[in-house]
Amino acid sequence: MKTKKKVRNEMSKKKDNHIAYDDPDNWMYDYKSSKGERENETEREEAIVSKKSANSTINWIKGAVICAVFLIFVVVFINLLTVRVPAGYAAVQYNMNGGVQDKSLGQGWHIKSPFVKTTLYTVGLEQSYLTASNKGDSPADESFSASSSEGKAMTIELTYSYQFQQDTVNKVFTRFKGRSGNEVRDSFIKPNIVSWTKEVVAKYKVSDIIGSKREEVNVAITDYLADKFADYNISISNVSLSNVEVDEDTKKAIDAKIAAQQNAETQAIQNQTNIDKAKADAEAKVTAAQGDADAKVIAAQAEADANAKINSSITDQLIRMKEAEARLKHGWVTVQGSDTVVTKDADKDSE
Repeated sequence: MKTKKKVRNEMSKKKDNHIAYDDPDNWMYDYKSSKGERENETEREEAIVSKKSANSTINWIKGAVICAVFLIFVVVFINLLTVRVPAGYAAVQYNMNGGVQDKSLGQGWHIKSPFVKTTLYTVGLEQSYLTASNKGDSPADESFSASSSEGKAMTIELTYSYQFQQDTVNKVFTRFKGRSGNEVRDSFIKPNIVSWTKEVVAKYKVSDIIGSKREEVNVAITDYLADKFADYNISISNVSLSNVEVDEDTKKAIDAKIAAQQNAETQAIQNQTNIDKAKADAEAKVTAAQGDADAKVIAAQAEADANAKINSSITDQLIRMKEAEARLKHGWVTVQGSDTVVTKDADKDSE
């Protein structure tokens, strides 16, 4: 049994949380044990901090996921309940079971049932191309072959305008089984433009198509296509043959014919100019002669009018006055007519 003095000695040996034992092995054990406890405490604290950080990250991820889900829900909700129709387009509304609504939608935002879908059609004037190069809605070679009235082969490129009408797009939707405006253009409009254009150009000579009647041909094609597509509630306008290619021999023959026509036209213009000049010269001479004659007539008429005025102005009183003036100056005289000829009276002289 330890005495009080021994206990006090043992307690006095404690320092820095270490118990000093008389036995060195016991002291070292106690030191290692204390150090291990401190390390464990640090690890526990680090684990707690790491856990808190992990929990914070998890909470942030959960919040981000919730926000993303909410935004997706909002977008889906808006897409289901609204539709935006761009400028120049109309939208056909139809149900999932295939029913088409009578009223189409114009430009702007519209609220709709989530069970209703829409298909767009252009109601503005759209330019379309059938060309050999990549241009507009013609990404590949869409030029086509055709024959003239004399059987000459041609390669044709053209441009045209088309549009659907808002009050009839529902009929287009039904006729073409729900295909969009672009699908109708590519699968129906373009193939038929090629086919019906061939029917028109077959009525014209190749020289007319390439040469002076190109515009006439364009108008004929436009009118023909407009009439054909009207049966399908599609408007076609402004058809223009942008390029027409023929074989080299045909091209040379056409160029020679065009040159001859131009020469003939130039000569005809020159001949007409000469004729017009001759006519103008003749008319000028006639005008000049007529002017001379008119001048003479006018002069004669003026002279006659002057004489008439003079004669009308001679009165008996004037004659007597002239006689009196002459007597005073020359003696006895007689005034004869308007010339006021003064003559001596022989009888009076003899007196």
